[in-house]
Amino acid sequence: MWTKFERLKSIYETGMMVIVRTDDGEEALKVAEAAIAGGVKALEVPYAVPDVLDVIKELKKRHGDDDIVIGVGTVLDAEHAAAALRAGANMLVSSCFDPDMIKMGNRYQAVTVAGAMSPTEIAEAMAAGTDLVKLFPADYYDAKYVKTVRAPLSTAPIVPFGGVTVDNVGDWFKAGAAAVGVGSYITKAHKADGNYKKVTAAAEKMLEIIRKCR
Repeated sequence: MWTKFERLKSIYETGMMVIVRTDDGEEALKVAEAAIAGGVKALEVPYAVPDVLDVIKELKKRHGDDDIVIGVGTVLDAEHAAAALRAGANMLVSSCFDPDMIKMGNRYQAVTVAGAMSPTEIAEAMAAGTDLVKLFPADYYDAKYVKTVRAPLSTAPIVPFGGVTVDNVGDWFKAGAAAVGVGSYITKAHKADGNYKKVTAAAEKMLEIIRKCR
């Protein structure tokens, strides 16, 4: 009954989702496991990742009884949402606003993260019932945008995705972000030498900085 609440609580308490975007499904699984080892509680694996639903099924198999939020990204419509849910996802993330995606997620108690940028889009996504608003592409703006938008939309649970690093994450939280979406800083930490322990270390560092800046 309270599973969705617990998932949202995990996202809020850690303050972070990790976007696992890779060119290979097996690599995505290794990155996800390394991030989880570093304390990450919420992951998004985009549809662009090869064999993404197989990755989700394996993560569900390994962590279905844990408090890990397993999400699929780039969920553009209800059909994509249904496939992700059948594979075992408990979070749906989109870079745009589609009310049918939100409706499908709410029907099955999955966390929904709808993409938006303008105040109108943010307000419409909230009215449609999204749990969180994915500010995308956040790397084209800065934290001042969140602060400005939240002046009239103070209840908006905004989560910036794109370009979040250890150097600017504090600015996003000071501006009022509910959480942040972190990608390459964590998920590409192993690229130089294939050492996935660096992914774990990067996750630990980001979580530590988030705790301090909040």
